[in-house]
Amino acid sequence: MKTQELLAVTTILSGLMSGFFFAYTFSVNLGLAKLNNKEYLTTMQSINKEVLNPIFYISFFGTLFSLVISSIIYFDIHSPKFFLIFFSCISYIIGVFGITAIRNVPLNNQIELFDISKASEESVQKMRAIFEKPWLFWNNIRTLASFVTFACLVIALACLNH
Repeated sequence: MKTQELLAVTTILSGLMSGFFFAYTFSVNLGLAKLNNKEYLTTMQSINKEVLNPIFYISFFGTLFSLVISSIIYFDIHSPKFFLIFFSCISYIIGVFGITAIRNVPLNNQIELFDISKASEESVQKMRAIFEKPWLFWNNIRTLASFVTFACLVIALACLNH
């Protein structure tokens, strides 16, 4: 694969992830907010199971790996293109991958272990309060970071022709 093709694939993968987080922030989460506590937790448990699929993994980890490889291939401290790619790599590693691993996945694991069928309405309400606001906050950070990643890659890709 040529370096230009790698950067194009990296940009596409990044765009898929940015779109994924964008859709969550500006549609899925808005719809989920309207559910009652039990429906909300049940739906989040279901979504968390379904999101772990090959297409998501290819996009999520593929973006990470291709960003790192692109940063190495385009290494040139005198090139603005390199800094755009490197910044997008850092944005994704910290703001998407890191936040997912350190913040969102532990919250997802916590909600997965919660047995809704045996819980009182009070404990269901408490679990939602523990989960929802932090999860939304960190997801919004991932949305912003994934957009920054994508935008920098689009600009870097445009720089290839100049």
